[in-house]
Amino acid sequence: MRIAYLDGPRLRRSLLAACEYIQQQRRELNRINVFPVPDGDTGTNLSLTVQAIADHLRRNQDRDFHAVAHEVAQAAVLGARGNAGMMLSHFLLGFAADTRGKARICAREFGVALHAGADRLYDALERPVEGTILTVIRDTAMAALEAKAHDFHQLMSLLTDRARASLDRTPDLLPVLKKAGVVDAGGKGFVHLLEGVLGYIQGDSMVSAGGLAPVSATAPAVGQVEYPTEAERFRYCTEALVRGDDLPEQKVVREELRERGDSLIVIRSEEVIKVHVHTDDPEAVFAYLKTLGTLVTHKAEDMQAQHDRAERAAHGHMTMVRRPVGIVTDSACDLPEEIIRAHGIKVVPLILVRGEDTLRDGVDITAGEFHEALRKKGELPTTSQPAPGAFIEAYRRAAEEAEEVVGVMAGSNLSGTFASAEAAAYHFEGAPVHLVDSLGASLLEGLLVLKAAELAELAHSPLMIVEELKRIRRQSGVFLTVDSLDRLMASGRVGRGKAWLASVLGLKPVLWVPNDGGATEPAGRALGRKRMLPAVMKALKKRIPPGAKKVRFGVSHVGYPEIVPEVTGALRAEYGEVEILSAPATPVIATHTGIGAWAVTFLLED
Repeated sequence: MRIAYLDGPRLRRSLLAACEYIQQQRRELNRINVFPVPDGDTGTNLSLTVQAIADHLRRNQDRDFHAVAHEVAQAAVLGARGNAGMMLSHFLLGFAADTRGKARICAREFGVALHAGADRLYDALERPVEGTILTVIRDTAMAALEAKAHDFHQLMSLLTDRARASLDRTPDLLPVLKKAGVVDAGGKGFVHLLEGVLGYIQGDSMVSAGGLAPVSATAPAVGQVEYPTEAERFRYCTEALVRGDDLPEQKVVREELRERGDSLIVIRSEEVIKVHVHTDDPEAVFAYLKTLGTLVTHKAEDMQAQHDRAERAAHGHMTMVRRPVGIVTDSACDLPEEIIRAHGIKVVPLILVRGEDTLRDGVDITAGEFHEALRKKGELPTTSQPAPGAFIEAYRRAAEEAEEVVGVMAGSNLSGTFASAEAAAYHFEGAPVHLVDSLGASLLEGLLVLKAAELAELAHSPLMIVEELKRIRRQSGVFLTVDSLDRLMASGRVGRGKAWLASVLGLKPVLWVPNDGGATEPAGRALGRKRMLPAVMKALKKRIPPGAKKVRFGVSHVGYPEIVPEVTGALRAEYGEVEILSAPATPVIATHTGIGAWAVTFLLED
């Protein structure tokens, strides 16, 4: 088979196959992950990085090569995790930039673009370490530049062989690899990327078969290597993503963070800055990044705890290295994509039924699209909980990466979702599953999910996470406002007489969603839209104790995005530089509240 050029569709198909192939190899990559820290998560991090690429590619329909390459690079930045994921993203940004304006490329141009990607990666690192994915990418790019191939099949075969040879040399460049008897995990991941593309070209069934590749029968190398306390002085693998219109160049951010830790990688792409750093003070890193723009995601994982887990796996003669806890939720949580990807959260979509069509919430229909249908007052899809089988599949995916699973689900007082998740947990045998009833939805559920993920990354036990979430939920809550009582009246939650009187008088209710899952109750009212925000702020002050230090907020809305900056400004004026998430409300909520509704969630952690 001779392939003289690549265009957008060809690039998209080959990379989808490559992403799938890398994900099949993640357990073995975790097993051999001993550098820069033996924490056994390179396979998971690369898998989640390429999952972001694959998800974006499946929605992409571009025909031009550069448009697809650009989409791949941007998706990689959003999904990048760990050293290897961040370095792969830098490489892809340079590769995409070099193909700008090209609808298709030949083998020679492909080689030039690979070299540009390698150059960008080297330029981005202050202290490049040879013997890692960095070396394998550079050697592969040099081979592509030197190749005389005019056929992509021939070129990919050559590049895969050169990458494998480079990978085999990594133990000679990094003593820790030689001592452990392994090659570099990140470099091996890049080889799998090339193998996936080559396998797709050749029609290799192993690439498209799906499922996880078998793991070596030997104990995890990561657990047999001592934690490098002298070389690695810092404890927390810290990552964050910042959005803004006037962000500084990456060298400015790198200069500021240089003294706060090591393994520092900074990506600046369009209106995004992504940071990876090993540090003892994640909060100081986050505080600095907040001065640059909106801190969209942030996380800190305890690397020492991860290594301790890998040690136990090695001593127990287990072949798999998994993190202690994985998090599962449903799509009613309304968490932004960046947060879901940053923390590796597994999401089960709720079901919307429209006539004979079944739609997956957040996949086949977005919250914004649902709101638009609500605005037009046409026939609305009805909401339905996912089947237990969907939760079993999510538990299975979580258990591939974690020893136990914590699920935080939409409130049992709102839908049958929790019951479905509970039934699935009863039948699932892959790992213990611990469920938390959020007694709510939208960002109330979402903030609890986020808290669960953060506690899991700090190596807290599943039982401790469950109890902490229950404690926080008891002292947290939601204030909800609606622009019209029509939808509440239609669902039977408000009587026709009250709705008519409120409409005549122009009264807008402020409703309190109790923290015990009970019926929604009045918490105030306002005469007209403009007085709703002061009424909500007044209600909040009654519920949040003076001097509360650890409180987060969520602002959700139904077709009313312009309210978000107003509410955010009022919250920060009253409570300082607190963390505030915002999102369009899930159809589970929107269908009962109608257009113009909005809510403020507070999560009190003190």
